[in-house]
Amino acid sequence: MTRPRAPLDLAFAAATALLALSLTGRAAYARELVETLDQRYRPGTIVIRTGERRLYFVNDYGTAIRYRIAVGKAGKQWRGVKYVEELRVDPAWSPPASVKRDNPRLPDVIPGGSPRNPMGARVIGLGPGGEYAIHGTNMPGTIGTAASYGCFRMHNQDVIDLYARVRMGTPVVVLP
Repeated sequence: MTRPRAPLDLAFAAATALLALSLTGRAAYARELVETLDQRYRPGTIVIRTGERRLYFVNDYGTAIRYRIAVGKAGKQWRGVKYVEELRVDPAWSPPASVKRDNPRLPDVIPGGSPRNPMGARVIGLGPGGEYAIHGTNMPGTIGTAASYGCFRMHNQDVIDLYARVRMGTPVVVLP
């Protein structure tokens, strides 16, 4: 006969499961619906507040989905308006010249799906010019930090969610 589980045993099991879930990176990320006081941006616009390390997808007037992101390192941050000009699933990555200069041992191309590929599950390419992107990451510990060469990193689950919401031509407003 098995002994019935005490409430403390169940609480311990639940806490252990939550800890394991958070350590595997499969927890629900910091995506949340928030009210916005700034009515300048039309629904469908992406607004990035670099200083907050947050990306906002404007749902409708007065609400947005807020995501935690990684932003550019000191000296690599920028501001302005770009537009979505590329949407890729599981993209390969070719390091730009500035990254290759700092990391000459990087290969010329890292295939999509490789655990070494820093682009993660999706790329939302920004233009004109294609120098910057919003993308996933294989380094979730960098989210909330200044870590990139000017791109914006998201948890893979969050970039998959955002990717499903944006269209070619979506405006992306990057603020300090």
